[in-house]
Amino acid sequence: MANPIKIRAKLKGEITEVKALMSHPMETGRRKDKATDKLIPAHFIQEVVCTWQDKEVMKALWSGGVSKNPYIAFRFKGAKKGDTVRLSWIDNKGESGAAETEVK
Repeated sequence: MANPIKIRAKLKGEITEVKALMSHPMETGRRKDKATDKLIPAHFIQEVVCTWQDKEVMKALWSGGVSKNPYIAFRFKGAKKGDTVRLSWIDNKGESGAAETEVK
């Protein structure tokens, strides 16, 4: 997948706000292909992790109930401008994506 994650991190006072958009089909395994009338196999992100200074600041465990190209936003304390924030995901087929950004 090309550019699997678009990510931004912005410092607002003591709080860093992270926003990310992930490119992923997020198939539940229950939807049918209109052309073949067969079920489309499940393909969804299972785990999303955000790290800052090698510390896990956010972890989400998902299932097939999350929409296509999921968006996530969260906040944490401690970062400074110029620090690096890394977001990564892994799906039920073993595929993964990751991106880093600098705190602005």
